[in-house]
Amino acid sequence: MTAHSPAPRRSAAEQRKLDAALTDLFERKISFNQVLGLKVLTLGPGGPQLRFEMRPELVGHYLYGRLHGGVISATLDAMAGLAIMVALGEKHSEESAEQVMHRFLRLGTIDLRIDYLRPGLGRHFVASAEVLRLGGRVGSVQMRLVNDEGKLVATGAASYMLS
Repeated sequence: MTAHSPAPRRSAAEQRKLDAALTDLFERKISFNQVLGLKVLTLGPGGPQLRFEMRPELVGHYLYGRLHGGVISATLDAMAGLAIMVALGEKHSEESAEQVMHRFLRLGTIDLRIDYLRPGLGRHFVASAEVLRLGGRVGSVQMRLVNDEGKLVATGAASYMLS
């Protein structure tokens, strides 16, 4: 029996390059995320998080000023995609930022389920996600959306095609 040494991990500088590329992808290159106003809060070990401010353009119920259900769904879908990307970066920690970013070319939502738990009221919202399984072809994620008071607005579960 031979002992295997762990695969080399990308350098801190290369990790910063990957984090910057992921942030640029989510905040600037995916134009629908710009429409939603999604901003990356963290990509760290505690799990990635996105934040967006409530704006009149995102209201679904004009009388009560509640967040549109489609905004909630789209945000949680984007959040799960980001979580999958971060998990792929960790799984392939020996690869450069460019190699990891190339892995996202075929990433796509297979299934998405959203549970709306309470009205989307708040000044801003924060989405988070946990990757439950990252296989060779499919990844599974659970997501959460809370308002500025920390109240849980919605949860979601999703599956993503990885390759």
